[in-house]
Amino acid sequence: MARYIGPKSKIARKFGEPIFGPDKVFEHKNYPPGMHGLSSKRRKKSEYGLQLREKQKVKYTYGVLERQFRSLFKKAQASKGITGEVLLQLLESRLDNVVFRLGIAKTRAAARQFVTHRHIVVNGNIVNIPSYLVKPGDVIGVREKSKSLEEITNSLHSRRSSRYEWLEWDNDQMAGKFLNCPEREEITENIEEQLIVELYSK
Repeated sequence: MARYIGPKSKIARKFGEPIFGPDKVFEHKNYPPGMHGLSSKRRKKSEYGLQLREKQKVKYTYGVLERQFRSLFKKAQASKGITGEVLLQLLESRLDNVVFRLGIAKTRAAARQFVTHRHIVVNGNIVNIPSYLVKPGDVIGVREKSKSLEEITNSLHSRRSSRYEWLEWDNDQMAGKFLNCPEREEITENIEEQLIVELYSK
């Protein structure tokens, strides 16, 4: 699946939740798209269909391509701990996601753009790879030349303080520290990771 750049409300309606963030269209049309969207007689999904749907939802939520997702799953499978939980921790450790969680960007798509456009530094060094996995103790900040960018300053102005326990933010430095990988209960996304594990275990 190539990275999705089409109408986001349509995808949010497909999954029944605003996976890309606040969505006024979704609020008014909280049902699947298409002429049968409101019908209660739609065919019940199979077990495989539910598992595939969950995987697609996670991929859309984090903006990850199939090859990257499969690679992360294999890494989670080879790690100690519960595979599904480790998978979510790896997704949360991606640089673009951390930039989003810190409030430097309002969406993961914007965070990905900031990273690829070399506006983000990790431990003082520019990193332009959105899939870069941040480690506990790493400091993620805005490049000095980019601190006056309107998109970044607007996002930081509207950010909430201490939104996530595993992140620490220094407003003066416009940088945050990745303290540790979040526990499963700290990840607020509505994801049934066990369905994904079952899908890849077939």
